[in-house]
Amino acid sequence: MPIIRHLEQLPAAARGGAMAIGNFDGVHLGHRRIVEQLLERAREVDGPAVVFTFDPHPVRLLRPSESPPPLTWTERKAKLLKELGVDWIVAYPTDLRLLELTAQQFFDQIVVEAIGAKAMVEGPNFYFGHNREGTIERLASMTAAAGMTLDIVRPVELNGQLVSSSLIRRLVGDGEVATAATMLTEPYRIRGMVTHGAGRGGTLGFPTANLEAIDTLLPAVGVYAGRVPLSGKPVAAAINIGPNPTFGEHAFKVEVHLIDRDESLYGEPLEVEFLSKLRDVRAFGSKDELVAQLREDVSQARGIVSRFGLLTG
Repeated sequence: MPIIRHLEQLPAAARGGAMAIGNFDGVHLGHRRIVEQLLERAREVDGPAVVFTFDPHPVRLLRPSESPPPLTWTERKAKLLKELGVDWIVAYPTDLRLLELTAQQFFDQIVVEAIGAKAMVEGPNFYFGHNREGTIERLASMTAAAGMTLDIVRPVELNGQLVSSSLIRRLVGDGEVATAATMLTEPYRIRGMVTHGAGRGGTLGFPTANLEAIDTLLPAVGVYAGRVPLSGKPVAAAINIGPNPTFGEHAFKVEVHLIDRDESLYGEPLEVEFLSKLRDVRAFGSKDELVAQLREDVSQARGIVSRFGLLTG
């Protein structure tokens, strides 16, 4: 399913269905509930299920100092939405022209003219148009006047908390990736480019891939169990985020040890999924003490990945 970047590229097959507008950052359980209703409405109107999202998030243009790091990159978001059943993803390039549209202009030009929507599905906190003037109440009036249906989907509550991108962002930022995973449709994932590091991991018997150019939120400093997709197979991994205090290194690093695998990935992109935090980063009294702890980390990580029902590659 290609991502539609410009409305001029929108094929006829993507028009005349059900539409949901939003950022869908992280693609969490609340988003899944919206998509489920979107698919139902799409079947009723005999049209496609379309998600219209923004790239980048409007806050990055309007208030860049307040813009939080994203939970997902656009291609990842589209993949997760497709797996939920969405037919078409529009990742509209956010620019000042778009942000200056009034709510009525946005509705007329994008929802009616470009998408030709027959039904809309949104969450209760949806806003649109210049200065967020378009409320759910205004949208209800507009859709009614246009002869469309509008469904307002209630949020998902889990363990007494409303599932939201902001909550998940806080959990990931605190290192609570296992809790975040219960609220996401798939465990939290980052991507980066593998670069050369100091090579010390290999001398210790635990070679690592060093990641840079990461464009999403990083979990808190710590050691994590995770997995890495390689050649279509999930490989168990132990991930270190932060410095290497045992050797007096204070530079912030993201180091990924592929368990039971030893191959060169320099210069290649790599995606890393986080399943659980194992421990905090700390200094060890000796090299031998560190190696013993690394063995324990790898053993725990292998067990956690195995409990997720996935064998190492």
